[in-house]
Amino acid sequence: MQTTSPLVIVLLGPTASGKTALAIELAQALDLAVLNVDSRQLYRYMNVGTAKPSPEQQALVRHELLDLRDPDAPINLQEFAALAGPAIEAELQRRGMALLAGGSGLYLKSLTQGLQPPAVPPQPELRQQLSILGQASCHQLLCQADPVAAARIGGADAVRTQRALEVIYATGRSLSSQQTHQAPPWRVLELGLNPADGQGRIAQRTRAIYGEGLLPETQALISRFGAELPLLETIGYGEAKLVLSGDLAESEAIALTEQRTRQLAKRQRTWFRRQHQPIWLEGAEPSQQCNQCLQEIARVLG
Repeated sequence: MQTTSPLVIVLLGPTASGKTALAIELAQALDLAVLNVDSRQLYRYMNVGTAKPSPEQQALVRHELLDLRDPDAPINLQEFAALAGPAIEAELQRRGMALLAGGSGLYLKSLTQGLQPPAVPPQPELRQQLSILGQASCHQLLCQADPVAAARIGGADAVRTQRALEVIYATGRSLSSQQTHQAPPWRVLELGLNPADGQGRIAQRTRAIYGEGLLPETQALISRFGAELPLLETIGYGEAKLVLSGDLAESEAIALTEQRTRQLAKRQRTWFRRQHQPIWLEGAEPSQQCNQCLQEIARVLG
């Protein structure tokens, strides 16, 4: 007797596109947990700068794959997939469906298309040396050693840059040449958000994270983990560091964070167009978008 394979629903889109609010509405409607696929929300103490769902939002529905580690213990793609797999399977066993939400394209691809990175354990001493070398130099090294990986890793993404160099150092082969695919045993429905007012939403989000405490959060991270923490070079935190050191005015930091976020959103949109096949949602309100999602889910389930 043939059985229908379970369904994994993927809510994806560029930063500040409204994924959090819609994911909560959808999870409430379907009695599902929201499984996070945002690479920075995996870490504790990084709440404001990553626009992590607030405690109030997390109280509305169960959220998984948040706050998995301290930010000085980076999670590579293979480790994330190993952590996410059981969370997905638990939801499939419970409801026959699972809901992934996030904008980290490579992490999504790993789960939905079975992208399998090489099994190289972390190299703490190498990571320390790369941190001292600096992200600009590390990314240039990656451009020379593995231009395919460098093209899809942002110039400010220290964590993924270090991981790619780590793989090259450990195996003598490029990361891009070692990644394989094995399709997962379930159906995937990808739903995409790409609002027309994306730039305005980014500006609003940027002002909000500074107003809600990005600077004290960054100072707390520096105090706990040191100013050389690679994740403190990511969008928002990097600019906040410069404010705290007196090298940048807060108004300048806000403008720079907004600019970097727009650039990130552009890269994300390009990735989703090339690497995924979402059904792009219409309407401006989460309730309208949620209804469209439910219609698409009903269509797939037959």
